[in-house]
Amino acid sequence: MLLARLALGVAGAWVAYAWGAHLLTPACIWRGPGTRRRIALTFDDGPDRDFTPRVLELLAQQHARASFFLVGERAARAPETVRRIAGEGHEVASHAWSHRSLWFRGPQATEREVARAHEVLAELAGREPRHFRPPWGMVNVALFGALRRHGERLVFWSIQPEGLRPVAAERQVRHVLDRAQPGAIVNLHDAEGTPAAPERLLAALPAMLDGLTGAGYELTTVAELLD
Repeated sequence: MLLARLALGVAGAWVAYAWGAHLLTPACIWRGPGTRRRIALTFDDGPDRDFTPRVLELLAQQHARASFFLVGERAARAPETVRRIAGEGHEVASHAWSHRSLWFRGPQATEREVARAHEVLAELAGREPRHFRPPWGMVNVALFGALRRHGERLVFWSIQPEGLRPVAAERQVRHVLDRAQPGAIVNLHDAEGTPAAPERLLAALPAMLDGLTGAGYELTTVAELLD
């Protein structure tokens, strides 16, 4: 009986710490103001030495700017790509240090995930990251304090054409164009979280960019969208 109660207590504490924290996320950023015809494209899981530069080339062709939520340890292995992202006027934001789910990270490990990525990205980009997106969209209670200490805001998304399951490029394009509206934040992936995600993104991105700019949207960073 005592062991059963102890197990229930531990389970309850874990739910409050890891899963219950999602009750706090409605106060976080899911979209920008709809007062101007602007949309923020965001790219997760990079940088990737092969795919991220190709994404940058497509964005440059449309004079579009975007936010790249970079994984710290991947950024440390591709510093030239991070510098290029910043140098071409895009926003360098944080996607934690290791891309591990924060549901399974304690307070100290959560602090390290935020702090290590913050330090590396600030050094490579030449300015401190202002925004953070948790890997897999999973948060815990300790994350909110860690972000406050490092001056970052928690950003999710309002449009996600591909999540944990692969989605064909044509369907991704249609998903984004059908749901586009002023202030939207679009979640895309320029490195592998879901297998072959960057290949599908590169197939979808030209038509996505053409469709959004053709509809009169300015494609900008999260920082500019919110400011």
